[in-house]
Amino acid sequence: QVQLVESGGGSVEAGGSLRLSCAASGSPQALNCLGWFRQVPGKEREGVAATCSHTSIPYYARSVNGRFTVSRDNAKNTVYLQMNSLKPEDTAMYYCAAELLGDWYNHRHYKYWGQGTPDAVAS
Repeated sequence: QVQLVESGGGSVEAGGSLRLSCAASGSPQALNCLGWFRQVPGKEREGVAATCSHTSIPYYARSVNGRFTVSRDNAKNTVYLQMNSLKPEDTAMYYCAAELLGDWYNHRHYKYWGQGTPDAVAS
């Protein structure tokens, strides 16, 4: 069984920073690739970033590339999302996902999800 618990969300001013954490538990196979997604009401869940243990290449959506950094501490089974230069359009519920079965940016290709953590960026 895979469990994902996000934390670190909050409210910041535009230009500020937040760091999200996702504590994961489960099999190494399920936790190989961990993704970050976000969703606003009425819109589809959007892939933000992902990282896989078997590669050292992080994946980013164009909208966050250069501002967000995904990293992981395998000893702690925790993945982080450092979000800098935040914009009002980054306001969303952020989710951690595990057990990637296809494309990292496609929410339908992950089997397990955390409960989400809300982020709000004021203009």
